[in-house]
Amino acid sequence: MPVELLTDGPEAAPTTLVLAHGAGGPMDSPFMARVATGIAAGGARVVRFEFPYMDARRRGARSGPPDPEPVLRRRWLDVIARLGGGGRLVIGGKSLGGRIASLIADEAGARGLVCLGYPFHPPGQPERPRTAHLQALRTPALLVQGTRDRFGSHDEVRSYRLSSRVRLAWIEDGDHSFKPRASSGRSEEETLGEAVALVTAFLAELPSNRKESETIAPAP
Repeated sequence: MPVELLTDGPEAAPTTLVLAHGAGGPMDSPFMARVATGIAAGGARVVRFEFPYMDARRRGARSGPPDPEPVLRRRWLDVIARLGGGGRLVIGGKSLGGRIASLIADEAGARGLVCLGYPFHPPGQPERPRTAHLQALRTPALLVQGTRDRFGSHDEVRSYRLSSRVRLAWIEDGDHSFKPRASSGRSEEETLGEAVALVTAFLAELPSNRKESETIAPAP
């Protein structure tokens, strides 16, 4: 059965961003919908899809854990192929979806990578970092993180050694989904809008193809 795709933005947009969902929420969750429509409003085409386990839930299957990593990677690569290949695409997603995209970005030859709340380690387990592949990443990447993220706080992430292709951007007082505390004086709509603006600016800076991007030094 073909993978269902949700598309926002013009078909002829100069950039197509493909986004996968996080572990617990589907491709049309409020977070995914707000981010996708916001980025599409900036002129990009945004495509969303689901991993097999989430697709099965949508069709009435009992809730279960995410698929094994090889299955998640395969779904990503299949979607990339369906959309014309990595050289035409920027890939990424929320938490799990962004992490799996980061694992296959170089293999797929993606133009760029966008991770929204990258899970640097399991909550409460900083001794189990998920950063080894990020040290040698060749794909230009933007990782948007909340400063209060339980999967990797600002202070924790500062200690990691990451590729020079990786750019970190921080949402002040945001949690793993960029939601701020009421005491911060900020609203969730405001922080999500900030994340959308960061991604939109990153997409605008990317060269038109991967080969060209590899000759350009990343922004500080």
